[in-house]
Amino acid sequence: MTNYKMKDIEGTVHFDGEMATKGFYFNKMCYSFNHEENRQAFRDDPEAYMTKYKLSEEQKQAVRDQDINRMLELGGSIYYLAKFAGIFGWNMQVIGGMMSGRTTEEFQAYLDSQGRGKNNG
Repeated sequence: MTNYKMKDIEGTVHFDGEMATKGFYFNKMCYSFNHEENRQAFRDDPEAYMTKYKLSEEQKQAVRDQDINRMLELGGSIYYLAKFAGIFGWNMQVIGGMMSGRTTEEFQAYLDSQGRGKNNG
C-alpha cells in the first residue's frame, strides 16, 4: 500500500476527513441546491434554511458575509461551494477573485496574463 503525503501549499485549505466531518452539514446544505425549490427556499429565508441544515454560528456568519475563504476553513468543499455560488450568479472568475483578494476584473486580467483566461482561447 502506498502512503501518500500531502504537500502543504501556503494559503490553501487541505480538505481531508477531519474537514469533511467539520463541514458535513454545510456541504449537505450546498448539495441541496441541486434543486431550484431549495435554492428559492434559501433566497426566501437564509437564516431558517441554515438552521434547518444545522450550520454552526461560524458557518452561518461566513454565509452572511459571503466569505468563500472562511467557508473553506470551516469545512466547505469547493465542489459544493460552487452550488452555493450559483445562487448568487457567481462564476469561477468571481470566486477566484474572492479567494485571491482581487476584484473579478483583476482576477480575469491575471488569468489572461497567464494564458488561461476566457479571452485566450
